[in-house]
Amino acid sequence: MKIAIVHDWLVTYAGAERVLEQVLNTFPQADLYSIVDFIDDDRSWLLEKTVKTSFVQKLPFAKSKYRTYLPLMPLAIEQFDLSSYDLVISSSHAVAKGVITGPNQLHICMCYSPIRYAWDLQHQYLRESNMAGGFKGLIARYFLHKVRIWDVRTAHGVDHFISISNYISKRVKKVYGRQSDVIYPPVYVDDFTYNEDKEDYYITSSRMVPYKRIDLIVSTFSNHFKDKTLVVIGDGPEFEKIDKIAGDNVLLLGHQPFSVLNEKLSKAKAYIFAAEEDFGIAPLEAQACGTPVIAYGAGAALETIHGDVNNGNATGIFFDDQTEESLSLAINEFEALDGLISSESCRKNANRFSKDRFCRELEKYIRTKYITWNDND
Repeated sequence: MKIAIVHDWLVTYAGAERVLEQVLNTFPQADLYSIVDFIDDDRSWLLEKTVKTSFVQKLPFAKSKYRTYLPLMPLAIEQFDLSSYDLVISSSHAVAKGVITGPNQLHICMCYSPIRYAWDLQHQYLRESNMAGGFKGLIARYFLHKVRIWDVRTAHGVDHFISISNYISKRVKKVYGRQSDVIYPPVYVDDFTYNEDKEDYYITSSRMVPYKRIDLIVSTFSNHFKDKTLVVIGDGPEFEKIDKIAGDNVLLLGHQPFSVLNEKLSKAKAYIFAAEEDFGIAPLEAQACGTPVIAYGAGAALETIHGDVNNGNATGIFFDDQTEESLSLAINEFEALDGLISSESCRKNANRFSKDRFCRELEKYIRTKYITWNDND
């Protein structure tokens, strides 16, 4: 069986790339394709593979401005000649699923989300690309309209969708009209230190972009919990804005190496999570440390956190609205629980999402689909 794996773009090692790493470990014989490849540092997680890239790789400023070439990416992804492969696995949150395959090829898409730059994150994409208004903005909106049409059309070229959560499965159904099977992404549970001895501080960690709502967490502690310490790890475009609203009880540590993140997560009394995420690995990394989570009750957090404190297996609690008032109520509720949420329950829940589990489920799923497809051929 000859296999091709197609990833959207390789510019950093983040959530989608962790999934890709384990897909490669599951199928190490596969060839790897991507719109661009700008991974300059450690490439061991790519198994030192030579990545086949598109023409976007050679366009001006592609390394730093690759997202501005989004209107060209549908054309770019369609130029990959995959006709010699029996199985194509697309690792897609943007355009990878749009590769062209024939009737004698099985195409399985690991879908992180329908392309959010063209759908619900369109306005954020335009702002970040400085194309929110004017003639450039008009042209960009036209191309995004075309991308949406292309995105729906190319869904018909996928034989089977894998969604990373039930939340994304619903989005796949809404946007593409397709059913999908859920395989949760891998969480590197064993990399995190389990610790039952907690210290008296809260923590959050994230890239500081608007939808992560780090500003909400910081303002809540700065305005309503001046007697409680909040540790914030991460940087990004909103760092200066958040720095201006941070009180003396908020410690903004910026970007930190994994060793520091691991130590701070393992000793914190709770992790605060205010985003609506497609999956959300960070709350599970906290739980791997035995640290409970106070989370916004939306998105896939409802699937990865046990919020019923009455059943003995709770790993966190939820707040209903992305407001200081709602988050404050949740923090007070957590304080009143006085240790009712056990570190053992948190770690046990995190183990459900291990990378070994992911590889087993993925290999079984793909091989079963391939055998069935061959039998029906």
